[in-house]
Amino acid sequence: WQFMYYTGKQFDLHVSSYVDERHDPIRATEAACKYLSSLYSIFGDWDLALAAYNSGPGNVSKAIRRSGGSKNYWNIRRYLPRETAGYLPAFYATYYLLEYAKEHDIHPQKRYANRFETDTVIVKRQITFEQINKVLHTDDQLLEFLNPQYKLNIIPFVKGKNYTLRLPKNLIGKFVSNEKQIYAFAEADDALREKALPKYFENPERIRYRVRNGDYLGKIANRYRVSVSQIKRWNGLRSSRLRIGQRLTIYPRNYSFKKPRKKTSTKVAKSSTVRKAPPKGKYTTYVVKKGDSLWTISRKFPKVSVQQIKNWNNIWSVKSLKPGTKLKIYKS
Repeated sequence: WQFMYYTGKQFDLHVSSYVDERHDPIRATEAACKYLSSLYSIFGDWDLALAAYNSGPGNVSKAIRRSGGSKNYWNIRRYLPRETAGYLPAFYATYYLLEYAKEHDIHPQKRYANRFETDTVIVKRQITFEQINKVLHTDDQLLEFLNPQYKLNIIPFVKGKNYTLRLPKNLIGKFVSNEKQIYAFAEADDALREKALPKYFENPERIRYRVRNGDYLGKIANRYRVSVSQIKRWNGLRSSRLRIGQRLTIYPRNYSFKKPRKKTSTKVAKSSTVRKAPPKGKYTTYVVKKGDSLWTISRKFPKVSVQQIKNWNNIWSVKSLKPGTKLKIYKS
């Protein structure tokens, strides 16, 4: 639903170093409906409400004044920001494609699961998707598809807050019956980590960055540990061109880290996988192509697993796997 940080906060969408509820399909949809309803109560027209949803009510009010008081979207369109001028036509085009998909032989991609076939459980300690997978024998992509609000594939545990895990209904019982085992495994696995998990903290205030000579979006994104697409979305940029002196709004990810716990010698710990540093020696560089997944890439290299590729390239989330990404593949 493309909520900006402060708009999302206004509608109780929580953002922290681990969680971004703007990506939670249910909570974000509820918030979007509330926001659209409030905009409709201001303008009394759904086209104008949608335009205000994209550019903010201030820009729409300004366009109405500049048009001489017209409250018809198509009459004020030329006075709106360029992105908003194309937003409503794109919205109607998308609606048309959804409504008449069969007539145009358009078929949706197969989903991992339908949401009405899922349910949630409240987690009782911090836990990673990887730890859940190892006990329930699921896969990262299923958990990411159902739980996109967890930015690092880690579900935090914070006193006074309830964080839930969404699973297919046929796995809910399996999780509940193995809950103690899952948490014991997670505790032992955390104790053996060579690299500590990022520390949970509330999202910092935004910063205003002034573009300097030699800056480009990729460089700025790496500095603040965000993506180029995020910077473009936060600032309404249609291209990657920057000018010296231009000011950008950025919501940085300045993670601090917890100290690793002391090693334990429990039976569960012995069965845990120790996270090893990437091996030394020769490696092959693989450039990610459109449609690739970690699983399909691992199949291209004999005796190489998905987990090895993640460890070698410090991949926390498969969401970072984009066309053009370079991966190191060592001989196994």
